[in-house]
Amino acid sequence: MKQTQSRLRKKILTLSAFLFISAFAWLDHKYHFIPAGYPTAAQTQDSNDWDKYNDKCFVVVKTIDGDTLDINIPDGRYEHTRIRLLGVDTPETKKPDTPVMYFGPQASNFTKEKTLGKKITVLMDRQANARDKYGRLLAHIQLEDGTILNEELIRKGFAYADTRFPQSFNKEYALLEKQAKKAKAGLWEKVTVEQMPKWRQKQNQK
Repeated sequence: MKQTQSRLRKKILTLSAFLFISAFAWLDHKYHFIPAGYPTAAQTQDSNDWDKYNDKCFVVVKTIDGDTLDINIPDGRYEHTRIRLLGVDTPETKKPDTPVMYFGPQASNFTKEKTLGKKITVLMDRQANARDKYGRLLAHIQLEDGTILNEELIRKGFAYADTRFPQSFNKEYALLEKQAKKAKAGLWEKVTVEQMPKWRQKQNQK
């Protein structure tokens, strides 16, 4: 009788342990428990991106519009890495369901002329995210002559200074825009509020 009870107790303990482990595994899969101090996927990606891209030279293989371009290095399953310039917003030319915006073609042509087929240096920013919500790398771009494309776009009136998101040069970019606006450079010569991006229109209303 005692042996039977002992075997039964062992079976119960074994079954309980199995159920506990199974439940923990299910919860871990469902809620992605991460031990304290262990780097998250986002942190790991940031670190990998920094090592892979920052302060390194690449060739621009495609320009999408004034503030977006592709460089000649694979990015996961993609043949090339897509970069979205930090701190600037050029008028749209290829956004789905959005008409070509005022001065968009001029901005797109400027970036194409400055970068396509040429070497650039990617400069990432510790105060900004490594990627945007679309998975594009976020960076400042240094041209072969040492100038920063982001700055040139604002200085010459091809882009708005986009200070909605953190990055190291928001104040400098805002000042460059103020100077371009005063000089009526590029789009600032004739642009109307209605022709500006929606986010900028909202800022003007404040």
